[in-house]
Amino acid sequence: MAPTAASTAPTAFAATAYVAARSRAHGPTAALWHAVELHRPASEVDGACELTLCGTLARVTLDEDWPTSARDVCVPCAALAGSGR
Repeated sequence: MAPTAASTAPTAFAATAYVAARSRAHGPTAALWHAVELHRPASEVDGACELTLCGTLARVTLDEDWPTSARDVCVPCAALAGSGR
C-alpha cells in the first residue's frame, strides 16, 4: 500500500526553545544579546559559543532568559525569534 499525503505530512513539534547568548565587542561594534535555538539540553551548552539566529558566534548564558529584557539586543535575532522587538 502506497503512503498517502496525510501519512507523510510533517508532524507538529514542541515549540522552539531559545536561549540568550552574549557576543563579544569588535572594535566599534558593541557586545549584544543574541538568540540561540536550543537543540540539546541546556546543561550541554551553558558557556559554550554557539551560532546565533543572525549568524554570529556568541557565548550562551543560562543566567539570562530569552527574550531578554536588556536593551542591547540584536534586532535580527529578536525578529527571527519572534519576540516582537
